[in-house]
Amino acid sequence: MTWHHDTITLRPYPRGFHLITAEVCAGIRELPTISIGMAHLLLQHTSASLCLNENADPTVRLDLAHWADRAAPDGASWMRHDDEGPDDMPAHIKSALFGTSLHLPIRDGRLALGTWQGIWLGEHRDNGGARTVLATVQGQRRER
Repeated sequence: MTWHHDTITLRPYPRGFHLITAEVCAGIRELPTISIGMAHLLLQHTSASLCLNENADPTVRLDLAHWADRAAPDGASWMRHDDEGPDDMPAHIKSALFGTSLHLPIRDGRLALGTWQGIWLGEHRDNGGARTVLATVQGQRRER
């Protein structure tokens, strides 16, 4: 059994939901060496999120972004926290709703995702900048 950490720095994305499966998998150096195990992904931010969802049709990401912006609109009069601007508190609400971590199985050197599943970054700020994902992998190494 092996344990391994990788810190993955994602490039800055505009507000919305973005498919980042390939970036995450490329950033987990030990992934190809694991026959069976688990990967835990933690997005180390409070104004963005991670989720698992549709990987083929980008309109799903657009629709979810529109819903999230309506659920927690920028500059709503009832929001008090606006230290970093009108998108600050809405970003925290969206991060709490969608979550900041995923726990995914590994099988034969790959994340064992469903056919239509992909890892999404939810960027909830207008200028969120680069985001950091801490990947922790535990598993049994593949036989050579």
